[in-house]
Amino acid sequence: MKLQLALDVCTIEEGLNLVESVREYIDIIEIGTPLIIEYGLQPVKLFKERFPDKLILADAKIMDAGEHEANLCFSKGADIVTVLGVAHDSTIRGVIKAAQKHGKQVLVDMIDAHDIQQRAQVIDQLGADYLCVHTAFDIQFSGANPLEELRLIHEVVSEGKSAVAGGVKVATVADIVKEHPAIIVVGGGITGQADPVSAARRIKEIMEGK
Repeated sequence: MKLQLALDVCTIEEGLNLVESVREYIDIIEIGTPLIIEYGLQPVKLFKERFPDKLILADAKIMDAGEHEANLCFSKGADIVTVLGVAHDSTIRGVIKAAQKHGKQVLVDMIDAHDIQQRAQVIDQLGADYLCVHTAFDIQFSGANPLEELRLIHEVVSEGKSAVAGGVKVATVADIVKEHPAIIVVGGGITGQADPVSAARRIKEIMEGK
């Protein structure tokens, strides 16, 4: 089970400093969509150079031109690239093709996917490495959480691994750990805390059963 730190709303320098402070607790560094929109793919390259021992995920949320856009991310040093589960199958196949060419991985973000079990089965057969259930930031205020969707995809996915994102924090991570996803994604549950290092340490401890 890997802990992924999502860097979304920060400068590159702030992100680098934060990762340096919590690096012993995290396994994957996510260059979040807002960071990519603001800085392009430069952070992917910079973080990979600074932290070569960590996996770098480019949260490109690809929706079209799958192979081309994924190739751009992988060429900058991304180890994992995201594509939306609501994208056309051909787009997802293109991202997977690019990943295979580079010897890297694909995470399919199932955000707002309808009939999530049926869609997950299709994507699983396409060959995605990870399927991520994701409670959108814009609806987290409603109290929604990704736990139930995680359980649903675990019932049908047999080839890929699961990931979970959206509002995960110290207070909620224990229930998620019980479902044994391969990746737990935490953003504000670490980056938005008064003491990010303590939050990252505690989440990792819970993941390790401590």
